Amino acid sequence: MKSLFMLTLIAANLAIDSGYAEEIQKKSAFRAISGVVVPMGGAVRGDNDELRQRLVDLAGGKNAVFVIIPTASGNPVPTGENAAHELRRRGAQVELLKIAPQWPGENLESARRAAADPDNVAKIRAATGVYFTGGAQERYADVLNPNGVASPVLQAVRELQTRGGVIAGTSAGAAIMSSVMFRDAPNSLMVLKGLLREGKEIERGLGFVGDELFIDQHFLKRGRIGRMLAAMLAKGYKIGLGIDENTAAVIHSTDVEIVGATGALLIDLRDATIEPGPINIRNIRISYLDNGDHYDLAKGEISVFPAKRAKGELKFRQPGFVPEFENPRRAFPDLLGENAIQRALSQLVDGNQDHVTGFAFDVVPMANDPAPNLGFEFVLRRDERTRAWESTGIDGKDYSVFDARLDVRPIRITTPLFKAWQ
Repeated sequence: MKSLFMLTLIAANLAIDSGYAEEIQKKSAFRAISGVVVPMGGAVRGDNDELRQRLVDLAGGKNAVFVIIPTASGNPVPTGENAAHELRRRGAQVELLKIAPQWPGENLESARRAAADPDNVAKIRAATGVYFTGGAQERYADVLNPNGVASPVLQAVRELQTRGGVIAGTSAGAAIMSSVMFRDAPNSLMVLKGLLREGKEIERGLGFVGDELFIDQHFLKRGRIGRMLAAMLAKGYKIGLGIDENTAAVIHSTDVEIVGATGALLIDLRDATIEPGPINIRNIRISYLDNGDHYDLAKGEISVFPAKRAKGELKFRQPGFVPEFENPRRAFPDLLGENAIQRALSQLVDGNQDHVTGFAFDVVPMANDPAPNLGFEFVLRRDERTRAWESTGIDGKDYSVFDARLDVRPIRITTPLFKAWQ
């Protein structure tokens, strides 16, 4: 009975029916994003000079004026001051705004008053960039946009964006960039199974990238592809961008450029077909964008880093192709694990098989899991649309992968999954 209840919940939450399957296949022009929006995947290292300098340069270089909004932080004073220091030492003027319920002596109500303070609004109007710190993103929703009503500070930030300013945020500050965001959803598999409640796992975002692009952070490190797919299906998104740690996406108009230590995963559902019930979706198009790569959200085209482009594409369709992975893993038992999807894509385009399989399930289900037998199979395929490039550095190869195919289907897991040998 538990499993039946859960499957009903999944279908209701994700609204996956034939009508939606038809609608999601209707491609539409991607609306240009105003200003420059820079979501960072979190855990940005102190030695990531390229990324921080890029923020200052985008906001005006020597004329850059940033305000820092540390609302999400559990320790906003040192967090905000550290962010200010990093921007100042690269040439920007910086003002730290006291808008944070966890600021010593403050609370939710006083933070909301600060979000309406004319002095804070004036500082934003005089700025060329806004920087949102990490922490708990629900605090941004509760303070700056309670019940979907934009505070004067949020309105001023949106005005700054409209006039061409820079909107940057790390971790929680990246999650808020979409119109819909995760509020608190640490278990990706449970979200994939359908646990996606308004005001619990999911929440209104602040919408700086518009209504057509979904953003998630800490993406590869924390294996978040499952929860992104679930949220995109539930809320009708066709394009999702999952940004890894110590990495940013610089988004201007319809162009996305990846800057940082690793990369980002782009999920495109515009050609996907969907079946009713638990997540069962075919022909997801999936791309891994590495440092220096660009992607045009309107045209669906990639432009890889020049050094990779000069080296040429991987020739996995050509006779005589010699793969890097001659004895690849036949399956990834936990595709929601750390960096697993990136490793699977690398093996797909530089291996001797045209598909790679992965799984997502709980070996030991949680006590409150109402569908412990529900798991998912992920099949990555390289087809006629798939392209890839690689570069060889001191530490090995970095891949860029464009337009691989991903199919996801529900599977039934035997419980218990294993027994003692003897």
